[in-house]
Amino acid sequence: MASRNRQSMIQWMQTPGIIPNCPPGLEYLTQINQLLVCQRFDLLEVLGCFATSKKYEVMNNQGHRIYYAEERSNCFLRYLCGPSRPFTMTIYDNVGRDVITMHRTLRSSCCWRNCYVQKLKVEAPPGEKIGYVYQCFHPFLPKFKIKNENKEDVMKIRGPCMLSSCVTDLDFNLLSLDEEIVLGKISKKWAGFMRELFTNADKFGIQFPLDLDVKIKALMLGASFLIDYMYFEHWP
Repeated sequence: MASRNRQSMIQWMQTPGIIPNCPPGLEYLTQINQLLVCQRFDLLEVLGCFATSKKYEVMNNQGHRIYYAEERSNCFLRYLCGPSRPFTMTIYDNVGRDVITMHRTLRSSCCWRNCYVQKLKVEAPPGEKIGYVYQCFHPFLPKFKIKNENKEDVMKIRGPCMLSSCVTDLDFNLLSLDEEIVLGKISKKWAGFMRELFTNADKFGIQFPLDLDVKIKALMLGASFLIDYMYFEHWP
C-alpha cells in the first residue's frame, strides 16, 4: 500500500512543446542533462523467487517522472536464460504513448575472440531506428560502442574492472571515439546492504551534456538497461 501511495504522489515532468527534427517523445530529453533510472521493487521475486518482467521509472534530477519502462519477455525464457534473455523494453510518456522501443536478441554471453557479444537496438518512435548499443569483447573491462542508425560508431562506454557494487557507486564512462574525453557516465547506485542483498531493485544515474543529441541520450538510457541485465541482475 505504501508503495502504491508513493507511485501516486510522483509528479510527471511537464510535457514540452514540439521541437523540429526531434523524434516525438524525445523532446523531454532536450531539457535535461541527468536521468535517474529506478527499477520498481517486486515483492514476488523476493518472497517466491518468481522471475517477473522488469519495470522502471525514469526521472529527472528534480524527481519528476519522465518515462515509465516495461519489459516484455517470454516467461519460459526468463527462467531458462535469466539475465541473458531476449526482451523488448517499451518506454511510455505521461500520456501512455509508446515513445521508445528497445530490442535485445538472444546472444551468447561469452566470447573467445574480438567480436560483438550483446546488442541492443533502439527505436524512437517505435519502428524508426535511431541506433544501437553493442558490447565489445574485452578480457577485463565492460566495453560498449554506441552506433547511429547506420551502424556507424559515435561514442564508446567503458566500465570499471571490478563490478561489485558493495558500498560504492560504479561508473561506466561515456567516451569519445578515441577514448580520450569523458563526456558523461552511467552510474550504478549503491542502494544499501540489505536492499542489494535481497532485491533486484537497481538504480542508475545517467549524466550527459545538455546539448548532446537526444538520440544519443536515448541510446545511453538503453545502455543503462543492458548494463543492468548483464552485470547486476541476480539469477536464479
